[in-house]
Amino acid sequence: MTSVQEARRALGLRLRELRQGSQLTGRRLAELLGWPASKISKLENGRQTPTDDDLRAWAEATGAAQAMTELLAALHTLEVQHAEWRRRLQTGLRAHQTELADLDEKTRSFRAFESTVVPGLLQTAEYARARLAEGIRVFKIPNDIDAAVRARVQRQEILYRQDKRFHFVLTESALRLRLCEVDVMLAQLDRLVALSALRNVKLGIIPFETRYVVAPWHGFWLLDDERVMVETYSAELNLAQPQEIALYADIFEQLAATAGYGGDARAIITRVIDDLASEQSAE
Repeated sequence: MTSVQEARRALGLRLRELRQGSQLTGRRLAELLGWPASKISKLENGRQTPTDDDLRAWAEATGAAQAMTELLAALHTLEVQHAEWRRRLQTGLRAHQTELADLDEKTRSFRAFESTVVPGLLQTAEYARARLAEGIRVFKIPNDIDAAVRARVQRQEILYRQDKRFHFVLTESALRLRLCEVDVMLAQLDRLVALSALRNVKLGIIPFETRYVVAPWHGFWLLDDERVMVETYSAELNLAQPQEIALYADIFEQLAATAGYGGDARAIITRVIDDLASEQSAE
């Protein structure tokens, strides 16, 4: 069970305590609130995340107004851990880039694994534009892509800070998946070659022929030893429990051990460049 699931379950248990303390059955509370009985069950068992209004209504109906501050604090902590993209990006993409920049400033050590995309801190402006455009299309949010691209590129200035350390591990698949036009990808690959020479950037590439010990299920970021960030289709997960951080750190080390670095990494990138360039010239 992840910290997100545990937090939702803990909140549900607290709601159940308040209901039972008021001598209300689940059915009676549902009648008072005008909710289906199934909603009471889902909230109490951590299968549904309540809204602020849900918590206010629950506290009022159970005579527990004094618990409102506690309940809202628990909910908002949960929202940070499980930030749904539709809600997070409702005002556009730039605000999220600004939030990430603030987090970048606080972080000294970055460890990132990506199996399908080039990490945002390494993206060219045009590759970033292709990735951000997908977010606008999928989530149907305001189109502030120009501002978002500028904010993402500006974030990359942190790569040149000598008080920061970066370790990126990518699969060869991340270099070959068709997520943008060929000319955009060629420029992106050239940038990876250049960035691999930075003193505080360690870039590893896992080639296709690698026999994986740990499956590359999804990308993730380890920020210092304090947080793991995982992006799903629906949400950004922020995991902070020590056992979760230790697990992801161990997985990162196992994946990193299979990657090629320095000249080996650049050789893989160059091979992909040659393949794409040949394809482009044949068109």
